[in-house]
Amino acid sequence: MGVAIRVAGEADRELVVRLLDEAFQDDPVSNWVFPDPAHRRAKHPGLMAAFTDVVLAEGRIDLAEDGSACALWLSVPAGNHDGNHGGESDGGEGDGDSGRADEDGPAQLRAAVDPDNERVELIGRLTADIHPEGRAHAYLWMIGVVPERQGEGLGGALIGSVLDRCDREGLAAYLEASNARSRALYERLGFELSGRPLDLPDGPRMWPMWREPRPGGRA
Repeated sequence: MGVAIRVAGEADRELVVRLLDEAFQDDPVSNWVFPDPAHRRAKHPGLMAAFTDVVLAEGRIDLAEDGSACALWLSVPAGNHDGNHGGESDGGEGDGDSGRADEDGPAQLRAAVDPDNERVELIGRLTADIHPEGRAHAYLWMIGVVPERQGEGLGGALIGSVLDRCDREGLAAYLEASNARSRALYERLGFELSGRPLDLPDGPRMWPMWREPRPGGRA
């Protein structure tokens, strides 16, 4: 699918936050972090804004030109392990909830977004615990597609543009899938289950997935 993609900048911040908020409102992980719908509507935008700010400062946001989808990427160097959780929302195609790339990031995120909600902090710590160490890789932290555009191939197009670059550069990629639909998409793109799934306490399952670079590129 031909999708016009550009790199988002500071001027796109509010667009990205709105897109992620809409995409993840009904995501299993966001529902676990904010079980009450009214509370989720109030606090979820602040969480998405925090994620957006982290990646604008430290990574890269690929944005569909029409504002229908975005993908948040971080570059993880060899031997480093960040404390962020990612996501893929098919209410988007991705699922995201985490903290910053330092040890106190999840606690700082909770304090800033929803101080009385321990799950805001817990999701960052749990996903950091399963994040692979030792090899440099591209980390797909979140990918979101607005609900009315889901199923059109936007998520695959956004991810594929980066995976093509990973193949050219011999770079691995990593993500956490939060639902069966997104997991199937990632498997089609060459990702495989990495380690044991993460079962959130009284919540949904997440699947850590790793993709080795393909020297000849994607099929």
